[in-house]
Amino acid sequence: MKGGERRMLRCAAALAAICVLLVPLAAEDDESSIVYRAHANESAKIALTFDDGPHPHYTEEILSILEEYGVHATFFVIGQNVEYYPALISRIQAGGHEIGNHTYDHCRLARQSAEHVREEILRTEQTLYELADYRTKLFRPPEGMFSDSVIEAARALDYRVILWTIDTRDWDHTPPDQIAEQILAQVKAGDIILMHDYIGYDSPTPEALRIVIPELLARGFHFVGISELIGSN
Repeated sequence: MKGGERRMLRCAAALAAICVLLVPLAAEDDESSIVYRAHANESAKIALTFDDGPHPHYTEEILSILEEYGVHATFFVIGQNVEYYPALISRIQAGGHEIGNHTYDHCRLARQSAEHVREEILRTEQTLYELADYRTKLFRPPEGMFSDSVIEAARALDYRVILWTIDTRDWDHTPPDQIAEQILAQVKAGDIILMHDYIGYDSPTPEALRIVIPELLARGFHFVGISELIGSN
């Protein structure tokens, strides 16, 4: 093998290693693992999840919509935002929704040490407990990116790492009708749907929810929190 070919193979191998490190897990849910993208079940259960909040306006609006339709969701919160808006955590709890840990400051974790990941998780865990007397064992890494260090830290702290099946890209201001169309075209029992309650401006999420929730209910789907979903049959 020539030197140039060896260099090309080394580069290809390095690139593959980086891709494995940075791309969210693509495999199906494995019950022996702590990482979940979905959880197939025979009860038509699905999970709505919202990242990055709480937000002083959009979280309130989303909670009102969920209450209107009588459905439950899981909110993966950022510790800093919990400190800014603790009353919203109380409202999330009062609505019967579940809360997950989404780090303290939304830092990218894929290249961080297990100790740094642990600190991010524990800081938000402590914030939730001090301000809302709430404890969770659900963790979603920002952007769904993770590495062996993330898994190591989550496992040591007895957390489940929650990814998703359907990315609505609401954070990219995808029009509400397109978000709804995407969800309705591919949703199946056990899916985890990714949305956001903290978007800088003109969030399409509330309007998309008003389109998609009644249609999914009409199709016989049941909205549950993540803990119920991953524990269901």
